[in-house]
Amino acid sequence: MGENVTPGAGRAAGDGGIGRRAVLCGGVGVVGATALAGCGGDKEKSTAELKGKEIAKVSDIPVGGGKVYGSDKVVVTQPTQGAFKAFTAVCTHQGCTVGGVSNGLIKCDCHGSEFKITDGSVQHGPADKPLKEYPVQVKNGGIVVT
Repeated sequence: MGENVTPGAGRAAGDGGIGRRAVLCGGVGVVGATALAGCGGDKEKSTAELKGKEIAKVSDIPVGGGKVYGSDKVVVTQPTQGAFKAFTAVCTHQGCTVGGVSNGLIKCDCHGSEFKITDGSVQHGPADKPLKEYPVQVKNGGIVVT
């Protein structure tokens, strides 16, 4: 109440007053707010924001797999023994944080996109752009963005 809202603004025709984004992202009310947060609300970090930061420990990253670090919005992988890669954990489809790494793929649970752990390239859509890669090196048992 008290808001200046143009009638019908942000609504799809025939949606019964529910905003288009709430419908697309799976709910309304408190549930809708949660769905909206997972549907495009995440922002990837720039290389400058992460530069010099240890984002993972070598010992935590399995060979042929990886791990998602939600607080930094990064996913770190080890495609082959001793070769580490880091990518944004923000899916290029609609901005959800990817859910995990398995079978050589970084997987987004929101809409099913999958990316290769070797280069972040799309292996299964709906995403159509690769994950942004961060340059990293190993220092004192840690993986650091350079």
